[in-house]
Parts: sequence; C-alpha cells; structure tokens
Amino acid sequence: GKTEEQLKEENVNYVVGRAGFKEIARGYIRGDTRGLVKILVCQDTHKILGIHIVGPDACNLIHTGVGVMIYDGHVQDLVDKMIFNYPTLSETFRVAAFNALNKIFPKGLFGSPPKQSVKKKVA
Repeated sequence: GKTEEQLKEENVNYVVGRAGFKEIARGYIRGDTRGLVKILVCQDTHKILGIHIVGPDACNLIHTGVGVMIYDGHVQDLVDKMIFNYPTLSETFRVAAFNALNKIFPKGLFGSPPKQSVKKKVA
C-alpha cells in the first residue's frame, strides 16, 4: 500500500490506526514490546490505503492486510468480517482498525462505509 509520505503528497485525507504487539495477549506473553501494526485509512471512504508492520513475525502477518486490500477492503472489515485467533499477533489488525475508527468517529458510533457509485458498462 501507500506510505504516509505518499498520501501527504497526494493530499489524501487519512487517519492512522496503530496497535503495538505489547497491547496484544500474544505480544505480552512473549515479552514483545517493540512490534507495531500501522494501518492508513482514507477518512472519506474508510478504505485501507496502506499497512505497515514492524517487528518479529511481520512477514507472517502482512498477508492478512494484503488480503483485505486486494478486495478494496474497508477498515470496518477488520472489525466485523474477520475472525482473529486468540492469543495471536494477528489481533493487532483488529486493535489498529478500532484505533483508526475511533479517529474517524470520535463519538464512538460508527456505521457502514460510504456507498460507492456503481458504474455500469455500456455494451
């Protein structure tokens, strides 16, 4: 996905959702205080624009985010459509998604992503 620098250059309205491995049971169990999942989300469409992971097992986690992004996933998909095993580091996606949603909806009430207009092909 994109980096924050790219989104700033493109003047995209975005928020950052973060979750540290230390916030997740598996990270706590193994004493991992340095890992991080960062999700970049368009504030207007709620689509995931980029995912960055730093720390041990990053290569084992990134496929989850890529899978969501391939299907034009929204940040809400990480909250209400995916199941994350417990205790695993993959839970950081859910925590980071909630972190981003709390920034988009500071009052705590969030709904479905905005409807996209569907363009029909003319034969």
